[in-house]
Parts: sequence; structure tokens; C-alpha cells
Amino acid sequence: MRQVLRFAAERAVRYLEELPERRVGPSAEAVRALGAFEESFPEGPCAPEEVIGMLDDAGSPATMGMAGPRFFGWVIGGTLPAALAANWLATAWDQNAGLFIATPIGATLEEVSQRWLLDALGLPAGCGAAFVTGATVANFTALAAARHAVLKRVGWDVESRGLFGAPEIQVVVGEEAHPSLVKSLGMLGLGRERVIRVPVDSEGRMRAERLPELRPPCILCLQAGNVNTGAFDPAREIIPRARERSAWVHVDGAFGLWAAASPRYRHLVEGFAEADSWATDAHKWLNVPYDSGLAFVRSPDDLQGAMSLSAAYLPQGEHREPSQYVPELSRRARGVEIWAALKSLGRSGLAELVERCCRCAERFAEGLTAMGFEVLNEVVLNQVLVSFGSPEVTERVIAGIQEDGTCWCGGTVWQDRHAMRISVSSWATTEADIDRSLEAIRRVARAAGVTRQGRPADPASGR
Repeated sequence: MRQVLRFAAERAVRYLEELPERRVGPSAEAVRALGAFEESFPEGPCAPEEVIGMLDDAGSPATMGMAGPRFFGWVIGGTLPAALAANWLATAWDQNAGLFIATPIGATLEEVSQRWLLDALGLPAGCGAAFVTGATVANFTALAAARHAVLKRVGWDVESRGLFGAPEIQVVVGEEAHPSLVKSLGMLGLGRERVIRVPVDSEGRMRAERLPELRPPCILCLQAGNVNTGAFDPAREIIPRARERSAWVHVDGAFGLWAAASPRYRHLVEGFAEADSWATDAHKWLNVPYDSGLAFVRSPDDLQGAMSLSAAYLPQGEHREPSQYVPELSRRARGVEIWAALKSLGRSGLAELVERCCRCAERFAEGLTAMGFEVLNEVVLNQVLVSFGSPEVTERVIAGIQEDGTCWCGGTVWQDRHAMRISVSSWATTEADIDRSLEAIRRVARAAGVTRQGRPADPASGR
């Protein structure tokens, strides 16, 4: 055991050390080499070192450099050193984090992390919390609590009776609600197509004046951090109106909710703490390993009412039992690396992490604008949208950047505009990485025949 773990650790450390200088996206050759895994099921055992060696030799070159400093394709943070090491230790512990009696350390660190997270995110201290896989399941979990609560208010027990014959729930979302939220509504039987969609403004924010008349039972879903622009719905205007109509307000804050941890950006989340539930990702801006989502619910009883497991099945103690607040029973101890990340950063380190990413996004926007390219959004957080001209030219530049390997950015279509989306979310990203990436973008755009917005390169001037 010691020999194979050391062997794997040495390989992993080497991978991380080389990551800042390797190409971010895998080469076509590396992807083709994955054919080495296409073999028949082995007839006999294989030495563990050989297994790990094959994973590293053939697998590592075909990875995306998400843990490195110049991956900007989606809102994906790298992994903090303390969180990664804690993940390794927790994996060695091999704890099933469903019950306190099964893993006192796992349950305890969830409790501690829960308190710290509510403090850092500016949410009510008494909220219930669920440590789940990601924002999709976090949305699902919080919305299950919402479904439980709004139907209970009108005398319907949805966990016992289901939705057959239940009072109809009005569900209201913004026109640019994230697909993971809509998927969650579908999984809960609330429908993906029957929701009422509220128009948004030029930054993707819900327009408060276009909010429909809310009629109970009602669930209203707001967004803290548009996935394209980083913009926030006007919670201070909308939530009081929802309260007057007894609507449940849920917040999809997969990455934007972390703005609360920064004194500079905390104003963006003003009013959101008055909601009833919130969903976010720890594997985004807290920079812990995948997978790690979080759901918070103002009333722990509503969360437990939607998620609880029969007490007769497994022993229940006086401590908080994690399985009573999440969809899963068997689950890994995600609270360990969340605790490690928060412990290693502290309040000031978490704020600095958020603010540095936002500064880097601003630097990206300033550099791209200086090159003559059109930045489509108001850069309020860590998201930047840029157009290089026509859809065809923009797609050509994006493909060139991905092939170049210096950095990796993805494409999007936002309000009928084709754009490249840049998301800065990693603790490892520095201003030097932004400058290096900007130079690569300039080089690729020039090779694609464009140096300024919509204008072909001038061979005579080299511009």
C-alpha cells in the first residue's frame, strides 16, 4: 500500500508542477492515445503500479488543465493545496458520511463548515445545509424543500401523496435562468416548459417591473451571478413583493453567491439573504475538488421534511445526521475539504481569492478593449464576454485559442450574439497569466485575419 500510494503521489505532484507550463487543452495526439484504454476486460490481475502508470502516461496528457492558472472555459476553480491534501486524506479514510455514528469526523466537519459558510456568505445563522454533488443537485435539494413547504401551507403532504391531484404550484424564473435550475424543476415534477419566464435586461437581470402577479402556492427563482455576464437579479426590489404574496424565493447562486465573502463585491448580493433557499458550488470559487455543491434552506425543518429518511432504517443520534438533509444516503465526506479550504484561507484569504479573480477579469476586459475587440457585458464580477466580429470570425478565433493551448476559453451565444466567454475562478491565476493569455489571443486573432473589431489584418502594417 505504501509503495503504490507514494508512486501515485509522486506522479500527481509532477503533474501539478508541470501544469502551469503545459498546454491547457489536450492535443489531438493525446486524445487519440486514449485508444490504449480500449481493451478487453483483463483475464487476470494487474500490478497497482502498472495501473497507475498507465493512467498517468496515457491519461494525464489527455486531461484539460482545469487545475491550472489559465483555464477560463467555464466557472471552474482549481483546487487549493490544503483542500487537495484533505481530499487525499479523506479518501484514505474512506468514510461513508451519511450518519454521525458511521463517521463522527465527517459529520462534525459538516457542522463546523455549515456555520462557517453561513457566516462567510452572509446567510441566516440558523439555516439548514446540504452537502451535495454540485449546483444541479443543490438546486434540486433546495427546490424540493420549497415544494414541500409551499404545498404544506395549503394542506398537501407531497412526500406522502405525491403530485397527483396536488394544488398547482406557480413557478417563476428569469428568462436567462441556468439550464441546471430548469433541469431540477423537471426532475421535481414541476415542469421545464410550464414555468413563467420573466424578461431580462441587457445584462441578463430579471426586470422587476415585468414580474407577474404571484399567486400561492408559488416558487420564485432568482439568480445571483448570470453565467455569461455575472449580473445579479434585483433582489432588493423583488423579494419584498414575493414576501407579500407568500411566495418561496430560491436563489441560484452557483458562483455569484461567493461575492458576499468580499467587502468590495458584497453589495452585489444585498437583499439575497432575505430569500428562503440558496444553491451554490464549493468547487467553483471555494476551489475545492470536484464534486462539491451546497444547498442552504432558511428553515431546516423544511429541508429535513423533503429529504428525511425513515428513522427506523438506521440509528439516529442526538447529533445532526447528514443523511436527513440530502438526497443520498451513501456519500463521500465532502465537508472535509470544505473545512480545509475555509480553515486555510480564513475570512481575509477567501475575500482576496474572490477579489483577485475579479481584478483579473477586469484586466482581461481592459486588454481586449485596448486591442479593439468588443466586450459585450458590464464586467461586474469574474465573467467577460468578447466578440471578434461576425459569428464565423468569433468561432474561428475561439477554435484557434483552444488549439494554441496557452489558455482555454469557450464559446457562447448570449442575447443572439456569438461570443467567447472568459471565466476567472482559480486561486492559481495571476495577472501575469492574464497578460500571457491576452498576448495569445492577440496572436491567434491576427492569424485568423482580424486584429480589431470586425476588421481584417493589414499585411502592410502588421496590425
